[in-house]
Amino acid sequence: MKISRRDFLKWSVAAAVALNVDFDLTNVNTVLAAETDPPIIWIQGAGCSGCTISTLNVTNPATIDDVLLNKISMKYNSTIMTSSGALAMQTLDESATQYKGQFILVIEGAIPTGESGNYCIVGEVNGVPLTMQQAVLKYGPMAKYVVAAGTCASFGGVPATGANSTGCQSVKTILTGKTTNPVVNLPGCPVHPTVLIQSLLDLILVGTLAIDTNNRPTKYYAKSVHSVCPRRETGDASQIGAKTGCFEEFGCMGPGCQNICPSMKWNNGQAWCIGVNYPCIGCSNPTFPTNPLLSNRD
Repeated sequence: MKISRRDFLKWSVAAAVALNVDFDLTNVNTVLAAETDPPIIWIQGAGCSGCTISTLNVTNPATIDDVLLNKISMKYNSTIMTSSGALAMQTLDESATQYKGQFILVIEGAIPTGESGNYCIVGEVNGVPLTMQQAVLKYGPMAKYVVAAGTCASFGGVPATGANSTGCQSVKTILTGKTTNPVVNLPGCPVHPTVLIQSLLDLILVGTLAIDTNNRPTKYYAKSVHSVCPRRETGDASQIGAKTGCFEEFGCMGPGCQNICPSMKWNNGQAWCIGVNYPCIGCSNPTFPTNPLLSNRD
């Protein structure tokens, strides 16, 4: 027997009352209220699941348990959901149908188009294989908003680099002319967890995001890493790994990379690339990973 989260919570409250167990009614009401918010459907294409892993590490504006219980209603994410196989695919398709025009579709990873998209199969719907390309074209127009999580989804990223038979493309390229609202790009390799969660909450609560010419929220991608880098006015670094000095002459991509790394940092505000004495690799750039720092590696 399937039971919805809302029904389960109602049953839990009833059981707690019957057993005279203390519980936080305010918190329960918040969770129940979340069921009425635009739900999230999260599908994954050609990538490493890094953006999902990054999201699980969120601490601001809340930790992931608080986010999933009290802030958003996640209907489908194959990495973190308990169901799999046919049941998971049924959940995906039924949720998209039930919440058509209401849900937020989060897409992680680039979209393979080579061999008719058969390089990436999401699963089967009614016994028929569903490619990632077909999933994006099917669920994208059904969604109220489409969010490209990470550089691979936003611009193609690593999977779309160079000559490859997968024919990977960005979400925007696949959905151009297919959706009413523009695709919101949240680049980064991976996307910063706060940027992702806060952008979803802004879409849920406000409904709009100010975006730049690359469809990135100006709230997070307006300033270059170099413009706010603490090394900027300290002269040139002597070598990569030096504790002081600017890395621009060593190929640092900070001057042309818009991201929040200097202010928000990573790993719960602990560090960032330049903070650990390495140049910015420009992971949120539309051209990433085309970068001298990466192409010169053996």
